[in-house]
Amino acid sequence: MNPGVHDMLAAWGPQAGHVAWLWNIFLAICTVVFLAVLAALVLALRRAPRIDAPAPPDLSTVNVPEPRLRRSVTMAVAITIVGLLVLLAASVFTDRALARLPLRDAVNIRVTGHQWWWTVTYVDGPVSETFETANEIHVPVGRPVVVQLHASDVIHSLWIPSLTGKRDLIPGRSATLAFRADQPGIYRGQCAEFCGFQHAFMAFEVHAETAENFARWRQLQLAPAAEPAGAQAQRGKQLFQSIQCAMCHAIQGTLAQGKAGPDLTHLASRRTIGAGTLPNDAAHLASWIADPQRHKPGVNMPANPMSGADLAAIVSYLGSLK
Repeated sequence: MNPGVHDMLAAWGPQAGHVAWLWNIFLAICTVVFLAVLAALVLALRRAPRIDAPAPPDLSTVNVPEPRLRRSVTMAVAITIVGLLVLLAASVFTDRALARLPLRDAVNIRVTGHQWWWTVTYVDGPVSETFETANEIHVPVGRPVVVQLHASDVIHSLWIPSLTGKRDLIPGRSATLAFRADQPGIYRGQCAEFCGFQHAFMAFEVHAETAENFARWRQLQLAPAAEPAGAQAQRGKQLFQSIQCAMCHAIQGTLAQGKAGPDLTHLASRRTIGAGTLPNDAAHLASWIADPQRHKPGVNMPANPMSGADLAAIVSYLGSLK
């Protein structure tokens, strides 16, 4: 398993490998250009007349540049054109390589960006096998993944540095992004387009798993929420369905069918809450429910003042949703 770092130079899939290759080409050429400009600057400073030196001759009457100067300028222009052509060719080659990913037996996912979280919908198979999760994408290792991208409010940009490049999500339009993870692991993703106050806290994770583990996870996601076992969790379920929580969130198999916020059917199986803002444990979940504005100001979720016993019951219930 890789450590799940957010590193565009650590390529764990063919798409990321093409992007990393293009980055190395640009870095090499731009480094050479930077060093050449610095060398020209140092040379010009060394040849500049000193303050106490006599004034330079008036060259305004000279119409034809010196042959040496003309050759230098011509060579610099030629090298610049060649460098730009190389960068253009590398960009075109990379773009075509990204489009050649074989899509046979692909996993089809629809991702919708919101301020500031992600809806992830798996649309393979019949409608009865469509299910929804949030802020986590699970994929099988070695199989291509086709992601349909949509935005519900403003422009977002989905970026998984270790697996693929960026693609914008524009309201009213749809885009497609394809990638493949070749090694099991957890890969961090991020919104790469400034989309408002909490743009930096709009993260997600891609979990690349073996085919067997992915199939097992998929079957669990298709199942409705498990019935709570203890009395406290059962009371939490009743509270969740009777207060404003059920107006915004959905829990399959219950009366809660809201669509304004993330689907919570299997919330306890996720590693984070708030799109990567906090770890998903009882203490942070309770703090988030009580006052999400404390952790993510501007998020579209109000504070929920309630007694300690009620809050503990809801946290107990949500903690059972695996």
